[in-house]
Amino acid sequence: MSKIQIITSPSGEQMVVLSKEEFDLMAANQFDEDAETLRIYRESMAAIERGDDIALPEAVWDRLEARESPVRVLREFRSMTQKELAEAAGISQSYLSEIERGAREGTLSTIKAIAKALAVPLTVLTEDY
Repeated sequence: MSKIQIITSPSGEQMVVLSKEEFDLMAANQFDEDAETLRIYRESMAAIERGDDIALPEAVWDRLEARESPVRVLREFRSMTQKELAEAAGISQSYLSEIERGAREGTLSTIKAIAKALAVPLTVLTEDY
């Protein structure tokens, strides 16, 4: 890598001078990064369309990564009360409350019913983030 020069234009804008070879290398790397970003985006969108993944706001993912109850986080995101979610999942509100608090884990069939009622893949409720 040759020495890169930084010059200041008469208007005060800083500019970088580098060799054409280095510029070409940077441009090629940027193209590779853009292609990789596009590939990841397309794969993610395909997973969402298949129902294997879900697009959620960053604030929701932050709460999940902070180890808050995924059932509670997603119920609140969907603007559902415990009663509404419990009815949609076919369970009692008290059972749902115990699951949200971590007092009970819930059976696989119960967690599947909750995931369906929340319109999320099962993995969103069962994976550690």
